[in-house]
Amino acid sequence: MSPHAWILCALLWLLTGDRSQSASRGPVPSRKRRLAEDGEPKKCSYTFLVPEQRITGPICASQGPSLPDKERVTQTNVADVHEILTKQRLEMDRLRLIVDVDGNMVNEMKLLRKESRNMNSRVTQLYMQLLHEIIRKRDNSLELAALEARVLNGTAEVLRVSGLYRELELRFSTVAALVNNQSLLIAALEERCLQVYGNHPREPPPPPLLQVVPENIPVYVPRLSNEIQRSPGVPAPEDRPTRQANASLEGPFRDCVQVMQAGHTASGAYLLTPEGSETPVQAWCEHDVDRGGWTLIQRRSDGSVNFFRNWDSYKKGFGNVDGEHWLGLENIYNLGKQEDYKLLVELEDWMGKKVYAAYSSFHLEPESQAYRLRLGSYQGNAGDSLTSNNGKPFTTLDHDHDAFSGNCAHFHKAGWWFSACGQTNLNGVWYSGGVYRSRFQDGIFWADYGGGFYSMKSVRMMIRPVD
Repeated sequence: MSPHAWILCALLWLLTGDRSQSASRGPVPSRKRRLAEDGEPKKCSYTFLVPEQRITGPICASQGPSLPDKERVTQTNVADVHEILTKQRLEMDRLRLIVDVDGNMVNEMKLLRKESRNMNSRVTQLYMQLLHEIIRKRDNSLELAALEARVLNGTAEVLRVSGLYRELELRFSTVAALVNNQSLLIAALEERCLQVYGNHPREPPPPPLLQVVPENIPVYVPRLSNEIQRSPGVPAPEDRPTRQANASLEGPFRDCVQVMQAGHTASGAYLLTPEGSETPVQAWCEHDVDRGGWTLIQRRSDGSVNFFRNWDSYKKGFGNVDGEHWLGLENIYNLGKQEDYKLLVELEDWMGKKVYAAYSSFHLEPESQAYRLRLGSYQGNAGDSLTSNNGKPFTTLDHDHDAFSGNCAHFHKAGWWFSACGQTNLNGVWYSGGVYRSRFQDGIFWADYGGGFYSMKSVRMMIRPVD
């Protein structure tokens, strides 16, 4: 307790004790009466010893002379003390309320600190995630930049190759024009020589040269060559691959579709006996193209077989079935009259690119009609160079059925379904290297792919029944 509280308690105790003594002594006379009774005034003093600490013993009050009025404890002083105590009590209540409020605030502060620590942890985690994402995006941007650099390099390379391709096209066009000019010049010189020095009868003029210069010219470094196809007795060079024939003694079969239906799914040579044929013929069945069942009627690959032959050879067929060969007009006629067949022509240039020309129907007329060609609609990526020969009879050196004044077989050095003389000749001379130099367009050419002075590296003609 405060010193004021101790003082107040002591005063109350003293007042209570004084009243009890007065009651025990009886009525207290007045001061005048006491003075009259005693005879002389006596001075009485009270001494209060109020320690600052807690009172543990009695309080001694000694009588003595009276204190001055200003030192006496009056009722006003007690009221002031009471007022002070009341104010202190109110202050203590206010402080207690403040302490309670401060305690709640302290608890709230503790909760806020805890939440702040949690938020700091969460912010740290988010910061680490953001840093990881920034690093990942930076790596992705580096990869994207590297990819863009590669794309730019590839684009530059494509542009460079495209420029080289255009340059090669220009060179090829120049070479083709030069070859045409030289061919025309040679023809004019020969004609002049015959007029000046020769007394021989004039030969019919050669067929006009093809002026077709297709857009899809096979780009190959032109190597002009006069290498003509070899005779049948000359072996093929060692650097050219040989084809192993998968010959079968079973059969004979109606066609290669029946061969495949019999379980023979490997490409190779099989015996066929078409309807109306008296003797079986050995033919190559191709099962690795478009679901198989194709019968090869012609193949060119290395120039090992001479295709400049007479009518009888083209009628019966010639060559090796596992290499260059012609199946024979009569055999092709017998195959085609069995049912509806379609034709596939496969061409390969000297860059190894293969293109094709497919015709929805194919058959030949009998020999009395000179095995006239009948074709359906075209489909493919080689260009349609054979439709111009549709409906034309077959022509050889000794059987001229073409519409030209001379013999197209003589100028093109092959038997074919010539018109006058047409946009293609797949039985011509096999020239090595593609672009060839000759007075006539007598190579293995397909006008819509390569032009008249580009000889194909390999050719296959095959037929199968229409689905």
